[in-house]
Amino acid sequence: MSVSTRAVSTCVVSTHVLDTATGVPAAGVGVALYSGQDVPVEQGVTDGDGRHRFSALPGPGTYRLRFDTGAYFAATGRASLYPFVDVTFDITATGKLHVPLLLSPFGYSTYQGS
Repeated sequence: MSVSTRAVSTCVVSTHVLDTATGVPAAGVGVALYSGQDVPVEQGVTDGDGRHRFSALPGPGTYRLRFDTGAYFAATGRASLYPFVDVTFDITATGKLHVPLLLSPFGYSTYQGS
């Protein structure tokens, strides 16, 4: 009897949110990781340095990070345009994927970090 073992490809997903209007990390931003069509994987909150690392290790596929930016700006007493920021991305390789968010009350940008 032969048993085959298949390696599972996984990726560590992390993020970092910087409030570009103040020039400091955005602590306390709710962030959720979803797979496919809105299947929740894990939720978290950015730490004092604006960072969050998910403990789930997703495999290849399409995923989405949803940042609760409206609640963050409301907590800081500032109006904002975007109640949420969604960043959709593909995982195609194993290892690490860092997805930073540069955030201001009326705009945002993102990129693949290291």
